[in-house]
Amino acid sequence: MEFTAYFQNEISRKRPEIQLEWVLETFYFPEYKKIQEDGRIRLWKWIDPVGKYLRVIMLEDGFTIHNAFFDRGFKP
Repeated sequence: MEFTAYFQNEISRKRPEIQLEWVLETFYFPEYKKIQEDGRIRLWKWIDPVGKYLRVIMLEDGFTIHNAFFDRGFKP
């Protein structure tokens, strides 16, 4: 697995509340998965300590993590 420059430079600065451990758990053990029209892959996992779903966006290669955020609007 790899991370885009955007993830490495922006996500930790913009969203310091998101722990890398949660991102990795979502990557390896997603509860929900959807492929976007542009080919990117959305993954969701419930994060108990914060009581929210984390959405992780991967590039089309299925290997590179691009973004992560708590998805307030996600309904399983």
